[in-house]
Amino acid sequence: MLAAIPPDLPIVAVLDRLVEVLQTKNSAVLVAPPGAGKTTSVPLALLDQSWAAGKKILMLAPRRLAARAAAARMADLLGEAVGETVGYQVRLDKKISGRTRIEVITEGILTRRMLTDPELSDVAAVIFDEVHERNLEGDLGLALALDIQAGLREDLRLIAMSATVEGGQLAAQLGGAELIESAGRLYPIETFYVGRTQDQPIEGQAANIALKALSKGPGDVLVFLPGTAEINRAYEAIHAKAATMSCAVIPLHGSLSPAEQDQALRPQAGVQRKIILSTAIAETSLTIEGVQIVVDAGLSRRPAFEPDSGLTRLVTVRASRAACDQRRGRAGRTAPGQCYRLWEEAEMGAFPAYDRPEILEADLAPLVLTLSSFGVSDPTSLKWLDPPPAPALWEANKLLIDLEALEAPAGQASRLTPHGKKLVSFGLPPRLAHMIVRAGDLGFGATAAHLAALLSERGLGGTSPDLEHRLVSFARDRSPRANKARAQAHGWAKQVGATEAPVAELAGRALALAFPERVAKARDRRGGFILVNGSGGELPTHEGLATAEFLAIGALQGKAANARINEAARLDKADLEALFANQIETRTQTQFDRAKGTMQGRHQRRLGALILEERPVSLTADQIEAGLFDAVRSLGLDKLNWSDRAKSFVERLKWLYARDPDQWPQGKPGALEEALQVWLLPALVGVKNLSDVDVAQALENFLTWPERQAMAQAAPTHFVTPLETRHTIDYAAEQGPTIEVRVQELFGLERHPMLAGGQVALVFQLLSPAHRPIAVTSNLPEFWKAGWHDVRKDMKARYPRHVWPEDPATAQPTARAKPRT
Repeated sequence: MLAAIPPDLPIVAVLDRLVEVLQTKNSAVLVAPPGAGKTTSVPLALLDQSWAAGKKILMLAPRRLAARAAAARMADLLGEAVGETVGYQVRLDKKISGRTRIEVITEGILTRRMLTDPELSDVAAVIFDEVHERNLEGDLGLALALDIQAGLREDLRLIAMSATVEGGQLAAQLGGAELIESAGRLYPIETFYVGRTQDQPIEGQAANIALKALSKGPGDVLVFLPGTAEINRAYEAIHAKAATMSCAVIPLHGSLSPAEQDQALRPQAGVQRKIILSTAIAETSLTIEGVQIVVDAGLSRRPAFEPDSGLTRLVTVRASRAACDQRRGRAGRTAPGQCYRLWEEAEMGAFPAYDRPEILEADLAPLVLTLSSFGVSDPTSLKWLDPPPAPALWEANKLLIDLEALEAPAGQASRLTPHGKKLVSFGLPPRLAHMIVRAGDLGFGATAAHLAALLSERGLGGTSPDLEHRLVSFARDRSPRANKARAQAHGWAKQVGATEAPVAELAGRALALAFPERVAKARDRRGGFILVNGSGGELPTHEGLATAEFLAIGALQGKAANARINEAARLDKADLEALFANQIETRTQTQFDRAKGTMQGRHQRRLGALILEERPVSLTADQIEAGLFDAVRSLGLDKLNWSDRAKSFVERLKWLYARDPDQWPQGKPGALEEALQVWLLPALVGVKNLSDVDVAQALENFLTWPERQAMAQAAPTHFVTPLETRHTIDYAAEQGPTIEVRVQELFGLERHPMLAGGQVALVFQLLSPAHRPIAVTSNLPEFWKAGWHDVRKDMKARYPRHVWPEDPATAQPTARAKPRT
């Protein structure tokens, strides 16, 4: 078929080399820039080779749109209709016949084919186009193909093609495959870095630049935006104005039907020019006729799986430099062009070189289930471009065991169960297949099958988050795409023996089987929900579902603590009770009331984090004791009612520890908390409120009897004056253990009191009769001799009715003033 290939394509220069290599080798890597013609030329060049006689050539395309377009172009080169020599097969659509020799398929189709024919017995070669995109299904297909080639089909040719990948590295990963590089054909492209404006969203800026670009150069405009939401907003912003310029604005994304996607690919009657608003779907494998201008927002929307929450979130990230180059290349496929980039040139260094492989970020449950059906219990035994991460594999195995698709006997590798074999036969994500099988057992398999069709095919039934509404819309939709999806749903229903009609009101019941951890109960505020797994979800308050008591949730986006609910259906409490009877727990929940300092008891029926019913219940003494203890342990010692006596005990311990850590380890920071069970637990017996705990008495249990005696000697709580009045010693004072005392009470005291076995002097803060400080001393006899004279002189004049003897060391102590005369 070499004669059918246009001779002016750059790829033609290396086709003979590729053919020659594949005569003697079974693997090759072909690197060719955009526009070289590899997608449509390589399959045709290999078709007439002797090793391909009587067999098919499969080419994997990363997207359905690309697969249909590639098949159409090759058929056109042969002067045939699609479905004769060249055909395609994608989900919900295929055009092949008994004559078809080249099949362009999407990656999931290849995996299904391997399941039914593990040797690919009628296949001569598998071509992996745009292998640099590193989709999960593509990586899986390549790993399985390499395994088949190594163990069953040494004659199977494998060709990996890419426009951007580092060819030498890929060739080495494929076991030393031959590397062939081709020149490209790209017309000159003028690139403008326009930067970002902060006064409007990026889709608004991109749309406005697209309108202005119409006057700057010829051809149609291709605008790259991260997702359908941005595309829809951009469309609303400019389609009316564009119409006045004889320009059509056409969306292009994966949620559209093939007919709607074709509008972007082909010229339209009555329209002079087009502005095509596209996701990354137009990045590779496509030549869109007429495009000479590209506007690139520089963003991509990619799935990111969170193992902790079990959620796959769509995150907006910077596109890779390789992807941006691919997008730019769209402007120079057929003529010189222009590219407007919505960032500064200096920012290019911050863009990643390549997109991160999906296998490193995705939910791996579908991959593990597929491999288990091939008998591969250890995915790491295959040859991967990037091996799947161990934590994600663990999460995938856990989910599949929970779904009863895998069993893991003690000490043995996990293996597929009979239920798991049923799931594999549907070709669906494990959760959706499980939903259909279990719903079939419960009598609403048809509803589950139609819901699975809706969830696995973007855009069917509209965009409402209410899946009941979307099921109704889906039932009324008579488009070819909807008809094919319904036919597939009927096939799934038939697999589980379901003959009843689907009932939209059962959508929540079916969805709960697929995502039991995402069953949700309304919070106090409208639109807020808590999920079984403890995560949070939100719906806009204007949505009808915002008033539901219970929901089954299919898709969320955002942070697990407060994610946006994108797909859900109402769920009756009776349905929830019936579906999860074995998972609903009855328990007595104890909770500490911080304001009152008491324990509250609630009798609850729970499904995970959801409280289905609760009522007050009296707690036993043991429950109260344990609850109060846990409250102090978790909230801290401040929750106790600390008396001055208790505070003094702790201060004395700390002071002793500072002087002698070895003898008094109980005073170190954190020691009280570490020994709560020793001193606090006995004090909680019979107590109902933390304020009733005698903390000082409880602390006595922290020390042995000899230690308490030693503490009383080394660090007494009080000092007793000659008048036998007791003064509390402040062990936290900056200058050391201190008391405040009126000086007259110390008359007659000739020896200064000492602490810590005579090693530390007690500090006296001496006070006037008015209780104002007059002196500080830690050596009272010396003060009587050296400091008293000046103090006496000053104080006697101020307080003449009080006693100020010349020799206080021999005077009688007193607390009284002299009688009035």
